[in-house]
Order: sequence, then structure tokens, then C-alpha cells
Amino acid sequence: MTHGIEDPVDVAIVGAGPYGLSLGAHLGAAGVPFRQFGLPMQLWREAMPAGMYLKSQGFASNLSDPAGRHTLRAFCASTGREYADYGLPVSLETFVAYGEWFRRAEVPNLEELMVLDVTRDLTPAGEQYVLSLSDGTVARARTVVVATGVQHFPYMPATLAELPARVCTHPSAHDNLGVFAGREVAVVGAGQSALESAALLHESGARVTVIARTSKLMWNGEPLPAQRSLLRKLREPEATLGSGWGTWFYSTQPHLYRHLPAARRIHTARTALGPAGAPWLRPRVEGKFRTLLGHTVRWAAAEDGAVRLGLRAADATTREITVDHVLSATGYRANLERLTFLDDGLRAKVRTLASTPDVGPDFQSTVPGLYFIGPAVAPTFGPVMRFVCGSDYAARTVTRALTTTMPKPRAAVGARG
Repeated sequence: MTHGIEDPVDVAIVGAGPYGLSLGAHLGAAGVPFRQFGLPMQLWREAMPAGMYLKSQGFASNLSDPAGRHTLRAFCASTGREYADYGLPVSLETFVAYGEWFRRAEVPNLEELMVLDVTRDLTPAGEQYVLSLSDGTVARARTVVVATGVQHFPYMPATLAELPARVCTHPSAHDNLGVFAGREVAVVGAGQSALESAALLHESGARVTVIARTSKLMWNGEPLPAQRSLLRKLREPEATLGSGWGTWFYSTQPHLYRHLPAARRIHTARTALGPAGAPWLRPRVEGKFRTLLGHTVRWAAAEDGAVRLGLRAADATTREITVDHVLSATGYRANLERLTFLDDGLRAKVRTLASTPDVGPDFQSTVPGLYFIGPAVAPTFGPVMRFVCGSDYAARTVTRALTTTMPKPRAAVGARG
């Protein structure tokens, strides 16, 4: 379909990961005219090493469609793959294939173009957003929803960020850790990404050392038995992010979470549920390679194709080690300033909370018509926004807001064509 420059669509979605695709499915079903831009499941396909598994349980790894038909369970059943609500890790390969299946069914008109720039323009018909696309064309929309996931937010501490990329990288720079076979690799971090990367490196033939500040590696508990008593269910309820009343609250009450004091929201969004490894990963880590726990990296220097790391232990003793490569598995930290496809002037008008967009109950920022969903707004809505399962609440809330504020469309453009 040809979209004229003078004919803005109601909504433009930037991003085609779990949050973007879920929103596309809901807007399409609601009859909201929209265009959606991005490469489907790009982060999961290009920025995660082969052989990885999701930390979430199967029942908590669904993208969201209004009818609930296109679940991970339904995909696995239709393709002959193993599936279990609990206890069977979901492979990266299965999840990427699931995302593609969901996209074909729910968002068939996704435009596989990158958004290079978003500006806000005043026209005789009112303010509109202008999106410059990677094929040289321009799209206009009355509303923009940013759903780009964490791909813009890989975090490395300053000590390691200063090293050249040939000797120090973030896990998101790799889709195959087998390239480090036979080499000495230091993995910095103690969360799921660090521990699983270390296991994959070891299993690929690398000589691995894990360096972490924590004095002890932490592991999430096994899933609770489905047939437990009512009393036990009341004492420790199960939710998408795990078990316990605190986790239940983070999983199911994002609308209430946003009313907590700002300092508590910010801290909890960053620290809840980790750093810790999934229980199924534990046998692949413990006793398999060297771990230097209770150590921090004080300095790092690249020399002669290798890296020297200066470490400091909790008892203030110091040591040096030399490795061929450092994998800084130090997670992601959302920061509005790293969304450089948003015009500088536009970003400057967005009020922030701990460097992330400070959004209202409908996910709308302080710039009218500019919405953010997903990990970028975890300090507002809580840790659930860092996980796939948060896409359901985000998609339903934004769709409800847009169908309430916009005039009834004449015809849908986008997911349903």
C-alpha cells in the first residue's frame, strides 16, 4: 500500500520485538490505523548467542494477542516442538521462531524498515510526527509508540567501556560464542546472562573465569509444584516472574507499582529478581570453571592482543590476571539519551525518571502523542517491563488509551490490512 506524505496514519510503532508485535496485534484487532517499522525479533536474532534459553517459564513467555490464540503453547503444538508451562526451558531458537509465527499471523503488514529519525512537525492540520525511514522515504503519524526493547541500552562499566572492542565486548555483540574456542575469556557479572555466557563459552572450548562482586552465586528456586495445597498457594503465590507476594505484586500490578515512591520504584526496577541464575543452569556452572567471587575490576589495560585486569577482593587484597578477551555481561540500563533516532529537541522535551522516560498511566510521555513501552519504562511500571510477559499489560493499556482518545477509524491499516 502506498502511504502519501500528506496522509498521516493514526499510529506509528517503532520496533518489532515482543512489545511492538503485541501492540500491533492489539491495535489491528481494535481497528486502529497504524504502520509498524522494524526487523522482527531483531535483538533476539542478532544480539543473543546461539544456544541460550529464556529465563522465563513457558507460560510466562507469550506475546500478547487479544484473543489469546497465538501463544507459545499453540506454536509448539502446531510445529511439533516440546513445551511445558513449567520446568522446560524455552530455547532462543524456539522463541525467535515463535515470534516470526506470531508476526505472520497477527502483524502481516509489518514494514521491515529502520526508523532513522523522528521529529515533530507543526502542520495546518495540527502537530504530527515525521519518521525518516531507511529506504529514504518519510512517514507521518499523529502518535508514535517507541517499542525498541533493550537493544539501545547495553551497559558496560567505565573501566571496561574504555577498552577496544577487539578485546572487550558486551554479550549483545555476539550471536555465537564459539568464536572464542581455545581462548582465555573473563566474564564479568553474576546474573543469568553472565552465567549462561560462561557456560556456553566453556562448552565451546574456551577457558573461562567468572569475575563478580558478589561473594556467592545466587540461583532462583525451582518452580513450585502445581498441586500444592491452598494454604501454600496463599503463603507463596505463583506469578509470571516467580513466586512470593512481592514477585506477585511486580508481575500483576504495574498500575499500582507506579504509585510507589520514585526512589523505591527506581531501585526495585533495577535490582528485583537478580542477579541470579535459573535453576536449570546451575549444573552447567558449578565446578565447571574458575570463579573469582568477591572481586571488582579496578583497572583494565589492553596490551599485545590481550587484556590485563587489576582486581580487588573484598578483604582489600589485589591481584592481576591476563586474558585474551573480556565479556562484560553487566546487563542493560535504559537511558533516553541513547534513543538517538529521536530528534535531540524531541528528547529534550521528554521528562525523565532516572534517565528513562517518565510516562503516565497510559504510557504517554510528557510530549503529547509520544509513548514508550517495554524496558525503557521499568522505573515507572516495574520489573515486569523487563520481561516478555509485561507486553500484555502494555499492549492492552496503550490500545485502550488510543481507542478512547482517537476518533473511530474508517478502516484499519496495519495488522489486519
